[in-house]
Amino acid sequence: MPTKRDYYEILGISKSATADEIKRAYRKLAMQHHPDKHGGDDAQFKELGEAYETLKDPQKRAGYDQYGHAGAQGNPFGGGGQPGGGAGFGGFGGAEGFDFGDILNQFMGGAGGQRSRGPARGRDLEVAVTIDFAEAVFGVEKDLNLTSDDSCEHCGGDGAEPGTKLKTCDTCHGQGQVVHVQQTILGAIQQASICPKCQGRGKIPEKPCTICHGNGIQRRARKLQVRIPGGVDNGATIRLTGQGAAPKGGGQKGDLYVVIRVRPDRRFERDGRDILSEVAVPMVHAALGTEVSVETVDGPITLKIPAGTQSGKVFKLSGHGVPSLNGRPRGDHLATITVETPTKLSAKQRELLEELAVDSGKKGFWKR
Repeated sequence: MPTKRDYYEILGISKSATADEIKRAYRKLAMQHHPDKHGGDDAQFKELGEAYETLKDPQKRAGYDQYGHAGAQGNPFGGGGQPGGGAGFGGFGGAEGFDFGDILNQFMGGAGGQRSRGPARGRDLEVAVTIDFAEAVFGVEKDLNLTSDDSCEHCGGDGAEPGTKLKTCDTCHGQGQVVHVQQTILGAIQQASICPKCQGRGKIPEKPCTICHGNGIQRRARKLQVRIPGGVDNGATIRLTGQGAAPKGGGQKGDLYVVIRVRPDRRFERDGRDILSEVAVPMVHAALGTEVSVETVDGPITLKIPAGTQSGKVFKLSGHGVPSLNGRPRGDHLATITVETPTKLSAKQRELLEELAVDSGKKGFWKR
């Protein structure tokens, strides 16, 4: 019997990983290896799901950390000890080539030791939406066009042709699971798994739906409107509960995760709740003082530039930044001045600047 891989290794995380790190690692790998995706791997996808279901649950994770795969399902001998005061089950995994945790897992009914409770929850979906910089600041509503597994409209999702009923599954006799007997080094062991005929429902259609052929789902395009709140940042994710794929045979739909991509704006940069921009001011105007128009997400705003302003000077336009998702006030717009030095001078301009340089030198203007 092959030994199960380490759950932390499967998800590519350390044993000190936080709950959020575990969730992010699972979502990334699940999208990569999903069977419906090109290059996906069904076995690896199931392995990821098993690892995530254990590590996301603090109690199961604690049991797994202490006893391995057997502990993840609840140590049948209780506490931290083993029968007879032994040193644990790790010694069974050597030359014999099997994992005692796997044996215990089978005693407890296979996948989690739990009986099936009807059809599984539908798959989670993920879609990316690209919005403009200003839309990220103020919020926007976007229409999403999705193609996914949805409940069959003809049969309502139960897989039975309208006018007919569901009957008890003749494979599992309504239990939703089947039991297999496997010969091991410890003797015959019973292992339970989801019924392949009814997919855990315990019932099957008397007459399968003529549209979905009894699956209860059909691939269908649909349109969905999502409200993106003001202040959202690039890479943020919005979760829409129950908007994912429908499971076979009816049941709870998965969730839809909308990943936000913010299109860059050449005029602005974002730093938290502040918006940054550069304002070019001619050298003479910076020396004498002037007024300039500063582009902001709220439109142009006139900014007074005092005489003698230097490059790198930052002016704050309060309240013209990004709103906070938690209701805090908007940030600020920070305008950084860049003093432009002319590259081409007329003879008259050069003469005036040379006179200024001579006069400034006499008066010590350039001394520090």
